[in-house]
Amino acid sequence: MDHLTPALARSWILSTARLIEQNAQHLSDLDAAIGDGDHGANMSRGFQAVAKKLEGDAKADDLGALFKVTGMTLLSTVGGASGPLYGGFFLDLGKQCASRAALDAKDLADVLDSGLADIQRRGKAQPGDKTMVDALAPAIAAMRAAGDDIVTATRAAADAARNAATATAPLLARKGRASYLGERSIGHEDPGANSVALLLDALASATGA
Repeated sequence: MDHLTPALARSWILSTARLIEQNAQHLSDLDAAIGDGDHGANMSRGFQAVAKKLEGDAKADDLGALFKVTGMTLLSTVGGASGPLYGGFFLDLGKQCASRAALDAKDLADVLDSGLADIQRRGKAQPGDKTMVDALAPAIAAMRAAGDDIVTATRAAADAARNAATATAPLLARKGRASYLGERSIGHEDPGANSVALLLDALASATGA
């Protein structure tokens, strides 16, 4: 298997829903330290809604339609800042994948990079600001560096995202609710970076990594 097909993309999203559900309390605990404390609950609600939508929608059988359904559902069900960011991310993936049957490792990195750009346009965050960007950007870089094998590439991305999420702890938050805390944001991992790590771990699992 050297491509992300619609079937594997569906598995990716459903796996993400399961992982978010399993880790919802942890994400909310992280958010309680530097935010509103609802990141896990919001993300869980959104991805559970996506899972229900996908399980009942056989029409989402191409990548563009699949990601569009995911993005629209997240926009309408995830509260706080995460709804527009994650929703917009998947909507951008949908645009990039319109009428495409499958993605190889390079294509996947390009599509994710476009989604990252959408997140940065919406949230105005840069690497080092202690946001989900701090996990997604190095994950995409690791995917590119891993080469053409999609299993190796997605595992490299997942590992990079997890390490990067952990590495947000010593950062000073410069965006979002956490930025209001100033120096008190230091010492806590960013919840958004952690949900990105779960998203990419689910992607690696879907491709067989």
